[in-house]
Amino acid sequence: MAKILLISDIQVIIDELESVVDDGTNEIGALPDGNELRKILEEDPPDLIIADSQIGNMGGIAIAHDVKLEESYGRIGRVGIIILLDRRADVHLAKRSGADGWIIKPLDTFRIRTAVEQVLGGARFEDESFKPLDSVTQ
Repeated sequence: MAKILLISDIQVIIDELESVVDDGTNEIGALPDGNELRKILEEDPPDLIIADSQIGNMGGIAIAHDVKLEESYGRIGRVGIIILLDRRADVHLAKRSGADGWIIKPLDTFRIRTAVEQVLGGARFEDESFKPLDSVTQ
């Protein structure tokens, strides 16, 4: 069982994520933005946060920075973070944020489930589904 927190201001994204990660044993919570996150981290931190990259004034990148800083100061234990990116160009920002993984939209069940399993298992998940192909010249 894992405690998973979903953060997005778009209900369809919350619903899609919840349908994939709610296996009957996981405890699922949801927030429309990152404003209440600090309180949750202090009281009962989740095992995993899945955050949309663009949410009002505190999206996934800012959330990852905040959580990883709290971890580095020893205020909370490890919290895995997966960021939902709108475009491939944002991968650089996700890497710099300290996120444990990212998924590039549009979302699909397989990549969500794989990312969740890997990050909860202590590994990273780097979505390469939209990575440009290397061109070979001969």
